[in-house]
Amino acid sequence: MPLQNRVDPFGAIHAVPERGLFTGNRGIIHDPETKTLLRKRWALQAWIICVCEFRNVRREPMGRNRLGGKAGWTELFFLDEVTALAAGHRPCFFCQRERAKDFVQRFGAAFRIAEPRAPQVDKRLHKERLASGGSAIGLSTETLADLPDGTMILSGHKPYALRDGCALPWSFGGYQPPVRFGDPHLADPLLITPPTSVAVLRAGYCPVWAA
Repeated sequence: MPLQNRVDPFGAIHAVPERGLFTGNRGIIHDPETKTLLRKRWALQAWIICVCEFRNVRREPMGRNRLGGKAGWTELFFLDEVTALAAGHRPCFFCQRERAKDFVQRFGAAFRIAEPRAPQVDKRLHKERLASGGSAIGLSTETLADLPDGTMILSGHKPYALRDGCALPWSFGGYQPPVRFGDPHLADPLLITPPTSVAVLRAGYCPVWAA
């Protein structure tokens, strides 16, 4: 039976068989005895995105991965980086150092911060991400074309990722055929991706997409 460790664009965590391109974490939020989540959904403001393979390290999902048999951080999985950004995560400085530096530098450029630091990003994201108490922002269909590629929206109870003038319906298994802007399916859209991450995307950060 699948573990509850797959994250949707809203930041909610589900038990589904698909894994996706990236892992990541929000600290220790599981019980290694039962391999189930605790009631809390984060232990840190730093929600990060990690690569699934790094230095040949093998981990047991929701197991005991620290010295002394302790739990270690809880492995979460994302379809792709676009999904992880929508959920309010950002790249990891340990396993994705260059991408993390790029993300934070573009954050600094977007908000005119001379010496940006990851904790500044985390503090802003924690206020904005839906899963930690933020609110979806209402949009007009006319403004969709002004949003950068990699932004995710909600319309008609479905999440979509914006790319090349279209909206791609999202699922745990991948993206469905694109919907053109102006289509009735995209009426009354809401912004899912935190505004801070949208600003970083607008500043030129290029997220990794599922094929």
